[in-house]
This record gives sequence, structure tokens and C-alpha cells, in this order.
Amino acid sequence: MIIGYNQVDDSGVVRISDDTALILSLDFFPAVVDDPYMFGVIAAANALSDIYAMGGKPLAAMNIVCFPDDSLEMDVLADVLRGGADKVNEAGAVVVGGHTISDREIKYGLSVTGTIHPDKIVRLNGARPGDMLVLTKMLGSGIYSTALKKGALTSEEEKMIYDVMAGLNRVASEEMAAFGANACTDVTGFGLLGHLFEMMEESGTTAVIDCNDLPLMHRLLEFSRRGFLTGGGMANRGFVLEDVEVEGKLTPEFEMILFDPQTSGGLLVSIPGEKASGYLEALRKRGVKDAAIIGEVVEKQAKSIIIKPPGE
Repeated sequence: MIIGYNQVDDSGVVRISDDTALILSLDFFPAVVDDPYMFGVIAAANALSDIYAMGGKPLAAMNIVCFPDDSLEMDVLADVLRGGADKVNEAGAVVVGGHTISDREIKYGLSVTGTIHPDKIVRLNGARPGDMLVLTKMLGSGIYSTALKKGALTSEEEKMIYDVMAGLNRVASEEMAAFGANACTDVTGFGLLGHLFEMMEESGTTAVIDCNDLPLMHRLLEFSRRGFLTGGGMANRGFVLEDVEVEGKLTPEFEMILFDPQTSGGLLVSIPGEKASGYLEALRKRGVKDAAIIGEVVEKQAKSIIIKPPGE
């Protein structure tokens, strides 16, 4: 075992030969959208992301399903599984089976196995002073999901959130490995600052984030101001806030964006400063258009995260 349960990396890793290791991960959750097929797609993309965050290649996946067979038609389950299988196939992997239990609420996800060379694992704890921090997807899926349930999104905004959550982190991972990233994690339930805090704590460094550079979904600040928030965001705030220093004034609405739980969010990549612009250019050439440099890594300070508010 190279990485196990006593470490905070995104997946477990087991060496099986001198040049091959298996990456093992599992993730599932309740439906985040009403469309069964899209739920399957998004849940699969989210589960695959843990493999990509370590620089690995997905190999095979197994379905994990909780299904209320006394209240939903089996066609719903078929659509969820079809969405998941399509996304796994897009990743170049295969679904080899799984397990279903009866439950009061539908839940779906995957146990994913990937491969990587043992010497090429990208871990959470490798961020170094002088690195730049790159976020590869827009922020806002938690707040947007709440706005979607409230009927507040336009059809264009609804399509945008589906596209963001359904997008694989495959390209971001491949280019991250090519450019020699020092550390990486995917931004999911703990929000941007929650996952960033873990990276900085494990690396013994501090991150300086410029809010002016964050890639945000359209009208995200408006939706936050209107109270389209999540309980998870408040929990994330309580977990991390003591380790955050704000250089100036940060509005409560923008603060909640930083703690917003993401569904199938982007990769947060710590990459040597001299390689960051090249990494960003490579991503954009391959269609990852929303990726942005959002800050830098510095020597350890009193706080793990320093925030520069928008407009400063």
C-alpha cells in the first residue's frame, strides 16, 4: 500500500509491480438534478475525478445504487445507469457490474479503479512556495443547484451547469502530468477553501488567493445574495474559517462562494510558477476554457489561506 486510509489524499493507491499501481476510489450521492440520465452522467464524472486528481487513468468502474423501487419506475434506474456507463466509456474505461439496494431515496455513484506509474502519483501534499494555483472549472455548482431547484435559472444557465458538472477532468489531469504539477486535488464537497486548506496543511505551506481571478458562474454573486445557499457551505465555513486571513473586506455573499460545495468540480493544481502559463495555454487549446490561475503558494504563514477580496 502506497496511500491508505490514514492519509487525506483523494484515493488509495496499491503498488502491484515496479511500474504499475492501482488507484482505488469510491463516491456516490443523492440526485442533484431531476433528469435521471444527467444524474448518472454527473455522478460518474464526479467519481472519476478522484482518479484524475492523482494523475491516473481510469480502468474500470462498478455501480453503487440505492433505489426506491416502490416509488420510482425501473426506467428511471435504467436511465441513471446508462448515463453513468456513457460517461465511463467517454473516459476510456468500462463498467464491470455493481450492487443495488432498496432505499427511500435514489443515490448513485461508482467505485473506480485506475492505473498509474508509482513514481508519477500526484499527491495532495506536494505544494511548494513559488507554485501557482490553477482551478480548471468554474465555481458555483452548489449555489447553482439550489437556484435550479428554485426555478431561478434561464435555459442557458441550466445547460451551463449541466455542462460544467458533466465535464471530465481528463484533459486537466493529462496536461497536469505533462507539465509536472507538484500537487493536486479535485474541488468537491468541501468547497474551494476546504480542499485548499487540506492541500496547504498537508504541504506545510500557505495559499494566497486573489478573488478577482476566480472563474465564477454567471450571476453567482446574485444567487448567493438571494440566499440560494447550501447547508454544506455553512459546514465548510465552520470547518475552515479560523485558518483564513482576509486582507480587507469580504462580503458574506462572496464568502459563501468560497465555501460552496461543488458537485464534480474542477482540479485545483499546484504547479511550478514558471510552468503555470504554459499549462493554462495547453488547457485552453484542448477546450478547457474556464481554467484560471487563482493564486500562489508561499512559505507557511500564521494562517493556511490568505484571501485578497474582489476589487482589491
